[in-house]
Amino acid sequence: MSTIVEILKTKFEARRPLLHARALRRWAAVEAQAIGWGGVTRVAEATGLSRATIRTGIAELQGKQPAEERARLVGQVRRPGAGRKRLEDQAPGLLRDLEALVEPATRGDPQSPLRWTCKSTQKLADALQAKGYTISERKVAALLIGLDYSLQANRKVREGTQHPDRHAQFAYINEQVKAFQARQQPISSVDTKKKEFVGDFKNRGREWQPPGQPEQVRVYDFLDKDLGQAIPYGVYDVTHNEGWVSVGVDHDTAEFSVASIKRWWYHMGRVVYPKAEELFIIAEGGGSHGSRTKLWKRELQQLANDTGLNVAVSHCPPGTSTWHKIEHRLFAYITQNWRGRPLLTHEVIVNLIGSTTTRRGVRIKAELDTKT
Repeated sequence: MSTIVEILKTKFEARRPLLHARALRRWAAVEAQAIGWGGVTRVAEATGLSRATIRTGIAELQGKQPAEERARLVGQVRRPGAGRKRLEDQAPGLLRDLEALVEPATRGDPQSPLRWTCKSTQKLADALQAKGYTISERKVAALLIGLDYSLQANRKVREGTQHPDRHAQFAYINEQVKAFQARQQPISSVDTKKKEFVGDFKNRGREWQPPGQPEQVRVYDFLDKDLGQAIPYGVYDVTHNEGWVSVGVDHDTAEFSVASIKRWWYHMGRVVYPKAEELFIIAEGGGSHGSRTKLWKRELQQLANDTGLNVAVSHCPPGTSTWHKIEHRLFAYITQNWRGRPLLTHEVIVNLIGSTTTRRGVRIKAELDTKT
């Protein structure tokens, strides 16, 4: 008897990964009928299937099922409604308790067990288990998907208090841009890009590398006093889709910003605007080119004296840098071009900026400004 059981056990282990429940019980029924008397017992002992399951398989082989039930089982593994009941059906209050844990309104509930913790599926499963439910984190994830929940990050949409004349300010800037373009006069959008530490520091983003050979950088981001930092100040020609970036090494001051505009004019601006008499500058309201910075105004006057241009400036309303042309037409592509690359030296930074291109054909020139 032991030999037969061992043979059946070997056959069952070989077939179990390949067959579904209905096919397995029919195979067990065939083996039991082949053995004859005591076959059901031996097959049950070898396979671990219950005797009732094997007898059901025998009934299926002999066609002793009702015709209606046989018709329902065509193309199906189990009868409709067969199998273990869903957990949410066994515990009707499960979905309600789960939603109470993840509902945003419960963030202010002092009794909420997850008020001050990350609502991971593991934490949610632990909280539900504390309520008496037998549930795993994978089941929690499936239930959340069934309830139309998904993993979502924060979205920046609130801009704070808006100026009452915000729309009018944008409309005025737009009218000025059209007027200057109609007169074929230069229009520049200016701003300072985020300061960058120079050296083998981690730079956000990923780049293709041989397997197992990522770029090795420092663990901590502390300024290297010998290498210093880089301060990219950009000037973007709105009409001709060209940009100039001065990479400073000292501080972002009004003198540095106007010096960058002057460099753009002498290297690029006057080449495409040989008959220019005016210059329209669009800047943000704060920083080195802020609307209240006296040094900025003094340096602009010096720029007008040196170039002979009538300089006009418009500042964007507070909290509207997203719509500033230079941000999404120049700086965004520079960031993409040097993603995942350590900015080892100022020369590397200048070359990466100068080699940035877009499908729209933007042309960028960059130069290092070592003045203090």
